[in-house]
Amino acid sequence: MSNQNKVLSHKDNLQVLYEDNHIIIVNKRAGDIVQGDKTGDQPLSEVVKAYIKDKYDKPGNVYLGVVHRLDRPTSGIVLFSKTSKALPRLNKIFAEKKAKKTYWAVVKNVPNQPQGTLIHWLKKNPKNNKSSAYDQEVKGSKKAILHYYSVKTLDRYVLLQIELETGRHHQIRCQLAKIGCPIKGDLKYGFDRSNKDASISLHARQLQFVHPVSKAPIDITAPLPSDPIWNACEH
Repeated sequence: MSNQNKVLSHKDNLQVLYEDNHIIIVNKRAGDIVQGDKTGDQPLSEVVKAYIKDKYDKPGNVYLGVVHRLDRPTSGIVLFSKTSKALPRLNKIFAEKKAKKTYWAVVKNVPNQPQGTLIHWLKKNPKNNKSSAYDQEVKGSKKAILHYYSVKTLDRYVLLQIELETGRHHQIRCQLAKIGCPIKGDLKYGFDRSNKDASISLHARQLQFVHPVSKAPIDITAPLPSDPIWNACEH
């Protein structure tokens, strides 16, 4: 009976968007951490391992490779490798920017332009786990590029679609705050109040890449969190 309860808990905590022999793609909930950290909270990687172990009745340890991460308060697509064959290939795809990642963000204020490209230099401060954006290069900074366009104007917010060209620490959060459009709920980057569930309204919406083994095109869209603001984005 205890094992049955365990299986149900994995199913309750995990929304699998795609799975085959080599990869598994899940829809991360806001608040989940992708990999273990100093909090000691159960990471998504361990939940996925337990899911695989139960589903396929695997003895011993389950292999799972972490390909990329999402910030804890962010929701959406996370890709894992199920085999040691696929992992280095996936790492190469991401390193060479051959995976297209699309995000949705609900922000305060309308950008000056309905669409555009943001280029800043981001510098991370490890002490407060926060990045600062600069218009020119400063010592220790890294160039950050993203493209955005306004998808929908809500009652009090704006829905932006974002495509990343670089993958810097807190890049979307930091760059949008820099242009006066902080993400809803993101106290760290200047929004005036938190979301009730401590999330921020940033969602990894779509991921497109070529499968590392089969070479088939993969195109996954993650359902939005169940929330009045996100619901308004779809209607």
